Amino acid sequence: METRFSKTAFDLNKTYTVNISFEEIKLPPFQDIMVLGKNSLQGKIGLSKSFELLAPNVFEAIDITQENVEAVFVSKSILQKIPIEQVLEILQTNVFPYVYPGELISVDFKVRFSARDIIVKGSGS
Repeated sequence: METRFSKTAFDLNKTYTVNISFEEIKLPPFQDIMVLGKNSLQGKIGLSKSFELLAPNVFEAIDITQENVEAVFVSKSILQKIPIEQVLEILQTNVFPYVYPGELISVDFKVRFSARDIIVKGSGS
C-alpha cells in the first residue's frame, strides 16, 4: 500500500521523526477500576450498559458522593480479594483528589498477596 503526501504538507529541507507504538487491547479497555467524574459525557447508566454488553457481570458499579466523582466501576475479581470499603478508601486518598468533572479515569489496581513466617507443624508420627 502506497501512502502519498502533498508536497506542501512537508518541507523537504527538514528531517521529520515519527514515533509510533501500538498494542492489542482487550474489551473493556480497562481491567481493574474506572472512575467516572461528575458530568462525564458517558454517564453512569451508559457506562453500566456498555460494560454489561462488553463484559457481563465483571464490574461492580458503586455510586460516589464525592465532589468531582459520580461513580466507580470495580472489577469483581478485586472485590473477591479486598473489601470495597478498603478499595474506596485507597481511591479517595490517592485518586479522587486528581479527578476533574467530565473525566473518565482508568486505574491500574493490582492486589498482591504475600505471607511471612508461615509455620507448618509436622504430622506427629
